[in-house]
Amino acid sequence: MAWLGRVGVGGQGGAAGSTDQWLQHFALLYRDIDDYSLGIADFLQTGAAAGEPALVAVPGANQERLRLALDRRPISGEWPASAGRFGRASGVGGSGDLGRTGCTDGPAASLTATRAPAPTVFTDMSELGRNPARIMPAIQAFIDAAAGEPIRFVGEPVWPGRSAAEIREAIRHEALINQAFGPATAAILCPYDVSGLPDRVIADLWRTHPVVICDGRAQRSQAFAGSDDMPAGCDDPLPGVPGDATVAAYARDLRAVRTLVADEARRARLSKSRSVDLVLAVSEVAANTLRHTAAGGTISTWLADGELICQLADTGHITDPLAGRRPPNRDHPGGQGLWLVNQVCDLVELRTGQDGTVVRLHMRLTSNHAQQSNHAQQSNHAQQ
Repeated sequence: MAWLGRVGVGGQGGAAGSTDQWLQHFALLYRDIDDYSLGIADFLQTGAAAGEPALVAVPGANQERLRLALDRRPISGEWPASAGRFGRASGVGGSGDLGRTGCTDGPAASLTATRAPAPTVFTDMSELGRNPARIMPAIQAFIDAAAGEPIRFVGEPVWPGRSAAEIREAIRHEALINQAFGPATAAILCPYDVSGLPDRVIADLWRTHPVVICDGRAQRSQAFAGSDDMPAGCDDPLPGVPGDATVAAYARDLRAVRTLVADEARRARLSKSRSVDLVLAVSEVAANTLRHTAAGGTISTWLADGELICQLADTGHITDPLAGRRPPNRDHPGGQGLWLVNQVCDLVELRTGQDGTVVRLHMRLTSNHAQQSNHAQQSNHAQQ
């Protein structure tokens, strides 16, 4: 399997050896559409030359820009040199310094590429990755469809405008990818907009990717500590439950939990289908509480930022970091409830340890209903 070809990773004399099982997970740092489209096209072309199908998951706007850039490329495949591409003067962070201090030297990338041929499948990451825990099952499904042949995946899980909670879960996803896929299964490229993302996100990408490409050069990340490493912020405690949340305990009977969630969804004017999904998700988490703990749990619900949020807390401990990110199958019988929860909720935050587990479920409201619910919430605060 070719690794990244002309960007200098793997192969003969690449920046990274060809047998390292982690070297299939690359971060691509970009500042403009030229950086973006050239890096992705080079990655896709190398895979296509090896007969590897590709799944490209980028946010909708970037997807259209990428398609247009690929379509406009000259038939000869010659790319114009682009001034200032990841330039050291532009301050892209290097592997030895987690700030924006410039890239270290590495093998130069080629400025030529040919049109990425089929089979290449595009999908909108703003939908697929709305809950980042959905991304990994999509990659696995694409791997399964390839029937044992290696595949390529371009995934942009973090983009400007994502909430702090979404970014945390996307970074967790990036770290867990290093545990999820074997060395002959998938080559994964993750673009990052260094001009629009916070410094902390750039710092974390060096921790979650064994190889980082900037200024057209591939380099090992000295900050990458192995497949089991998780950036510290991903495990920070979740923000506290607000004082005006609805809180209830549950110990044996889940009917009261389902009724509470259905009532809260109705008051928030969540659509009927989404309300059913949320009740189902809460039931799955609460059922796990009753199945695996003796002390019962606590459910809290509240409205915030156009979302209905349900949090369940208990004394259990989830030991599998990939629970809920694998499609149900006989090889991994656990985590099927969490898998379903991840599929139906817009975002799932999970914190677990010896002291217990907290699962926070987010469901977005429609824009009009979100405004009405937030207005009602503000009115209630004013009356209090």
